[in-house]
Amino acid sequence: MGVYLGKYCYVMIILVLVMLVLGKEVRSQLLKNGYYSTSCPKAESIVRSTVQSHFDSDPTISPGLLRLHFHDCFVQGCDGSVLIKGKSAEQAALANLGLRGMEVIDDAKSRLESVCPGVVSCADILALAARDSVDLSDGPSWRVPTGRKDGRISLATEASNLPSPFDSVAVQKQKFQDKGLDTHDLVTLLGAHTIGQTDCLFFRYRLYNFTVTGNSDPTISPSFLTQLKTLCPPNGDGSKRVALDIGSPSKFDESFYKNLRDGNAILESDQRLWSDAETNALVKKYASRLRGLLGFRFDYEFGKAMIKMSSIDVKTDVDGEVRKVCSKVN
Repeated sequence: MGVYLGKYCYVMIILVLVMLVLGKEVRSQLLKNGYYSTSCPKAESIVRSTVQSHFDSDPTISPGLLRLHFHDCFVQGCDGSVLIKGKSAEQAALANLGLRGMEVIDDAKSRLESVCPGVVSCADILALAARDSVDLSDGPSWRVPTGRKDGRISLATEASNLPSPFDSVAVQKQKFQDKGLDTHDLVTLLGAHTIGQTDCLFFRYRLYNFTVTGNSDPTISPSFLTQLKTLCPPNGDGSKRVALDIGSPSKFDESFYKNLRDGNAILESDQRLWSDAETNALVKKYASRLRGLLGFRFDYEFGKAMIKMSSIDVKTDVDGEVRKVCSKVN
């Protein structure tokens, strides 16, 4: 009897795991290119023109929108939950401090509601805006499968699984794996750091207090260390912003990977990709001059990885909705 029950429990566990995997696959298959081609034909062009207008007045909004989409997908899935306001909502989490671009999404939503009320989800607007922001920064473009529904839950306590600038490579791999993303996706998506900025607060310890004796992080190249110490003095403003890719801060290109190779990464979590055998091999391929058949094309691989990431735990009509206002549930 005990053996029978043991086998029964084992079979049930396997069935539950299979159902969970199939459930995620079915959800991701709900997305398709041109989802709004009939219900709101101008949806993508309206989002594009909105992002363009904000980008023209402030090009630094691009990395903000990209980060906003990334942080949305890693908590509750790509459901626009990061846009919901509230004292206990995701925006209140420490990891989400400094998030930017909500006003762009709100602007696009307002324009869409005037043309196609109750049709286009905030989650889809965010996914489209992230794509457009990369394209406007001289980066690649890709077709964004749409059809996501907006989530109704947003909790700051669930943002603890967001990647941190202090994570080891092993922790980064695990966090991405938990979302169905592999090491190739990890290295590729972190290439988004080719644009954007961070605060001195998040890396100054590498310059002055990396060891108990007060030495600097030995993985930083000497010349770059001098440059960083000038930008972020020991008693300076911790909120001072520094470009993550000082060589080409506003251009979406492969220079991020060359920075890792040369010891010129700002964040410790980025530089650690060079010291891990598996991630090092991928970084080398992106930093190489070889392209096409002889090497990875970052612009092509990034679009593929973004499509994969933007399909994480998407909501359906059963557990989601199309919000009328992106900052609050209906």
